Amino acid sequence: MGVPLALVDDVARARRAVSVMFVANGIAFASWAARVPAVRERLGLRDGLLGLALLGLACGAMLAFRAAGPLVARFGSRRVTRVSALLLCAALPLPALAPSFAALVAALLLLGVCNGLMDVAMNAQAVEVERRSGRPILASVHGMFSLGGLIGAALGALAADRALSPAAHLVAVAAVLAAAVTREGGALSADARPEPATAAAPGTARSTGLLLLGLVAFCSSVGEGAMANWSAVYLRDELHTTAAFAATGYAAFSLAMLLGRFSGDGLTQRFGADRVVRAAGVVVAGGLGAALLANAPIAMLLGFGCVGAGLSVVVPLVFRAGASAPGVAPGKALATLATLSYGGFLVGPPAIGLISDHLTLRGGLALVVALALVIVALGPAVIRGPAPRAPAARTPARPQVIRAH
Repeated sequence: MGVPLALVDDVARARRAVSVMFVANGIAFASWAARVPAVRERLGLRDGLLGLALLGLACGAMLAFRAAGPLVARFGSRRVTRVSALLLCAALPLPALAPSFAALVAALLLLGVCNGLMDVAMNAQAVEVERRSGRPILASVHGMFSLGGLIGAALGALAADRALSPAAHLVAVAAVLAAAVTREGGALSADARPEPATAAAPGTARSTGLLLLGLVAFCSSVGEGAMANWSAVYLRDELHTTAAFAATGYAAFSLAMLLGRFSGDGLTQRFGADRVVRAAGVVVAGGLGAALLANAPIAMLLGFGCVGAGLSVVVPLVFRAGASAPGVAPGKALATLATLSYGGFLVGPPAIGLISDHLTLRGGLALVVALALVIVALGPAVIRGPAPRAPAARTPARPQVIRAH
């Protein structure tokens, strides 16, 4: 028997809805990031105070990751995604409206909490939709986040160019995003049944497996953080390029990551997750390693592109494997993995800076190569198994037979 058309339509609508959530999240985050300089100027903050304020964003996300798993387990990924998306829209303009440093810290803490909740919930929802469809979608929906980031950055640049105040800009963005997530939220996949609120604690093997998955995500996120913070610096200071050329380093990484995410699901379906994650690590280690040896501007651009292409699929594959781990509530697994992944993004850039102080920045970026080799060695062992298979025929009355996330 074929898959009922009603089920196919429901899954298609759910995939579109979860894609909208990822785009909206990317737009929101990039819109705020684009207006940080204007907010800093309005409040007259020094670099140190701005850094402390931005730490509130990270702390809020970390707090949210701890709460997100139990919330998804109790209420389901659909409900938490819808509510957290609207809360994110409500919180988005608050940093731009903050009248003081203390108010800015509080606003960013709240924004971080809302963003962290939505991050875990929408990933759990994407896993739910993926299982219903029987086809991998996690890489492509992460690509939608990247696309949203590009849209948000472009809108932010346009608003700044037109001298639109950060408050007016972010209020307008929040209103549009709230309308979009409200409209699409109803099409998100209904959770088949609530996860038990008090799931049995995983055994040692399960905990170890989850931590190893988290280590793979950590290694990947160190690479992402390195590209965001050090790619332009390397081109400018080590290779003495122009400022304009240096800016293309992160652009090459971002474009390659976007393309990699949109092609990652097809590669996973064709070759399997274990082979794809191994190849991803090889691309990163080989591409960036060769570029560092050549140590020329064009070679480094290609190397940064290899990092983006390789890392593009790693975190989606880790999240899929974690959500499918037996004996662990998927929402809680994703919250744990998100915490470790985010930790890599925070820890990586300072670590590279410390290595650079004692060696060179070239030696610092070699850390990314080393961690890519960890992905090559460890990834296939913890991210294994074929891509999701097409679902068996089900009646429209009972479209799901899987656990909620």
